[in-house]
Amino acid sequence: MTGEPPIGEDDLQAFVDGRLEPSRLETVKAYLASNRSAAEQVQREAEQREALRRRLAFKAQEPIPARLRVANLVAARSRPAPFRLTRVAASMALLMLGGALGAAGGMWWGSRLSPQVPAQMAVAGSAIAAHRIYVSERLHPVEVPGDQEAHLVQWLSRRVGKPLKAPDLTAQGYWLIGGRLLPSGREAAALFMYENEGGNRLTLYARSSSQEGETAFRFEAEGEISAFSWIGDGLSYVVSAKAGRAQLLPIAEAIHHQFEVTSGPAKGRL
Repeated sequence: MTGEPPIGEDDLQAFVDGRLEPSRLETVKAYLASNRSAAEQVQREAEQREALRRRLAFKAQEPIPARLRVANLVAARSRPAPFRLTRVAASMALLMLGGALGAAGGMWWGSRLSPQVPAQMAVAGSAIAAHRIYVSERLHPVEVPGDQEAHLVQWLSRRVGKPLKAPDLTAQGYWLIGGRLLPSGREAAALFMYENEGGNRLTLYARSSSQEGETAFRFEAEGEISAFSWIGDGLSYVVSAKAGRAQLLPIAEAIHHQFEVTSGPAKGRL
């Protein structure tokens, strides 16, 4: 590695985009393995990139506009020059109008989009990633086992900086098997893990939020993993499981109700 340039933002962005040169790939991987903050940054950017790709997937399904099809472009080139110049002028005018409308629309949409949504999406992405990593563990899925629930809750509450609890999900067929502490940027996050008789595992992810209000449930799905996220009393919550939306919603509602009872009357409606 002697003589190689130091790892920079261009390398990390190329790594996230999957366009890093093979000769540089192992060097960047080694750097991320030894640099926790950079690895967390790369993970967040990869999750945000994937979320954006899912939300724009519909654009790839739209048909190509007739004016951009090869046959029409060839026919346009064969028309007399004055006609082409008229079309070019009209196209430029439409382009300018579209740009102005797009800018105005962007400002309108930005003014209406809740600032909580991007943060909620980022937290949900981190929670789903943690779920995928730890539910498959058989020997060490948690740091503190469920039979030490009081110690687990006290420890995680202190590290997260907010009072937490491990919801009772026995009525939903799940029991607590334990939990662990996770990094979340510069914050700490808690992960409670549950399991049912069939061996299916469910996780509840919680971390402090800059929003003190309450949001409605937001549904996310990545492959076979479904998740509901919400914010309440200064905490962001995400419940994730390998389950359908209809199966997971009653569990999310039960968890929300238990926290609502603990913290007092709700500040909003779901």
